[in-house]
Amino acid sequence: MRPPYEITSQVLSLVSSISEKIGEANSLFLDKQSPQLRKQNKIRTIHSSLQIEGNTLSEEQITAIVENKRIIGPQKDIIEVINAIAVYESLDSLKSVSEKSFLSAHGLMMKGLITQAGAYRTSGVGVVKGSQVAHLAPPAQNVPGLMKDLFNNLKNDQELALIKSCVFHYEMEFIHPFIDGNGRMGRLWQTIILKERYSVFEFLPFETLISQSQEEYYQALAASDKAGKSTIFIEYMLRIIDSSLENLLKITGRTLTSDERISYFLTLGKNEFSRKDYMGVFKSLSTATASRDLKKALEKEFFLAKGEGNQMRYFLNKNNNL
Repeated sequence: MRPPYEITSQVLSLVSSISEKIGEANSLFLDKQSPQLRKQNKIRTIHSSLQIEGNTLSEEQITAIVENKRIIGPQKDIIEVINAIAVYESLDSLKSVSEKSFLSAHGLMMKGLITQAGAYRTSGVGVVKGSQVAHLAPPAQNVPGLMKDLFNNLKNDQELALIKSCVFHYEMEFIHPFIDGNGRMGRLWQTIILKERYSVFEFLPFETLISQSQEEYYQALAASDKAGKSTIFIEYMLRIIDSSLENLLKITGRTLTSDERISYFLTLGKNEFSRKDYMGVFKSLSTATASRDLKKALEKEFFLAKGEGNQMRYFLNKNNNL
């Protein structure tokens, strides 16, 4: 059964905005970042996700641990970072629809921190805020069945990955399947769901923005609990993802060379197109620059052309071994 939520006009607007930004990030090759940038983003992600859980180590200290240097700090905090590094380094081996992968990741994330690492809880839990119980999770005996349903929902190809990732994140937090580590697992698994569909999310530390808007994060979870559906949380998370992509484009955006533009355009597999279609992919390009790019591609025999001026059509040269 599909978890309850609504597709609001805000959800549709955010999905459209995110999709455009993903296209732009791909066209700037931000889904193929340098090893140094990957390392920085991994450190930022780990720092932000653990900071939400109360970890006190700085980005500098986490960098030192990544580089196998000794640091001084609380033992529990150091173990949390070592575990998180191991998990984020094994992202490619984790499959979003696999419950076995999910439990394995939790076992790695919580190794040496709790006795039930890698296993669902066998007792009741609640989320306490101050002196009040903010959320009472379902009984422990219901957890395996609820999680099985949640993973079955992930296999539904009719749903957008952007929506499914938010729904899984919320529903997992609601079920609270583990004694500890639920928050970091919810954020990790959303990353894995998105990464499998859009490679740019492997390098996008949206946990940074969650950590900067922690109160809003918990409010969105609580409001969705009260409403009995995840709509409010979906809207919150999509705003976070949209803002994270915007920041990524601002920080690392650059002007591509003509060769890079042509190389990217070739990956789109368009057999026939116009100059206008080419400019539709690279929206900031002038007509003159687009014409120069296409002339260069013709000279290298990547494309063939028919017609003249504005009526010219370009065709992929299938005889050219690209």
